Amino acid sequence: MDRFDAMQAFVRVVETGSFTRAAQTLDLSKTSVTQLVQQLEARLRVKLLNRTTRKVNATADGVAYYERAIRLLADLEDAESSLSKASALPRGRLRVDVPSPLARMILVPALPAFHARYPDLRLDLGVSDRMVDIIGENVDCVVRGGELTSLSLKARHIGDLPLGVYAAPSYLERAGEPSHPRELEDTHHRVVGYLWSRSGKALPYVMRKGGEAVRVQGRCVLSVDDGNAYLEAGLVGLGVLWLPRYMAKESVARGDLVPLFGAWHMDPMPLYLAFAPNRHVSAKLRVFIDWMVELMAQHAPVAR
Repeated sequence: MDRFDAMQAFVRVVETGSFTRAAQTLDLSKTSVTQLVQQLEARLRVKLLNRTTRKVNATADGVAYYERAIRLLADLEDAESSLSKASALPRGRLRVDVPSPLARMILVPALPAFHARYPDLRLDLGVSDRMVDIIGENVDCVVRGGELTSLSLKARHIGDLPLGVYAAPSYLERAGEPSHPRELEDTHHRVVGYLWSRSGKALPYVMRKGGEAVRVQGRCVLSVDDGNAYLEAGLVGLGVLWLPRYMAKESVARGDLVPLFGAWHMDPMPLYLAFAPNRHVSAKLRVFIDWMVELMAQHAPVAR
């Protein structure tokens, strides 16, 4: 039995709650993972896991061993990095999930510079606006906009996205240009709703001008859960959009979107990079976090 492989297999089973999912994240067969854990239990002479047909849970001894195992695995990775001549250039596979517009407009165009700096890092980029199970899907980190509600994750505040309100010329020709945000509640106006993954709902926006604050929901003819689809719906004239300005910049420059309510403002949308609190922040994850902070400082720095 390879003790390192067995320890790693046990840790992944605990984190995913499943031999099948652990095997998938380790690129091993379920049989191999099961045998490694059984061999580890035989060597330690304790039962580490309670197995049922629906779920796998760590025993009291398993919880204690898990806490030590993740520290040992982290120490081993650090030791290997410190002895490597290429310790300044992290290597390996990094799994990241980011919102689709951020990937298309900001992150992917900047990746040539990232890979020139870290040529031995392989980036597996998930592009979505959905909720991601960081542990279960073996994702190293996610980048998400809006306030984080999960207390089970560690997060780094990496940017603040200024927001604006926009509509396509075709929409304004049909419905008229509103002069006050409250007019968006009128029957002849429509908005495109964005379905937030945390709630599954299109939430109202608070707009301010001087001492006046207006909470606007609007009337939806369409709600979507993807940023690129949301933008496209506005471009074809389906309704008014609330957008981070970086998403609207090119469309405004081409005349495909028109900014509305220039005298009104909204609080910026915070952007977070989140990762599992019980995961060791490896060198490869650390450099990616630092690079994302550097990248967002160019596009939407954290408001001070």
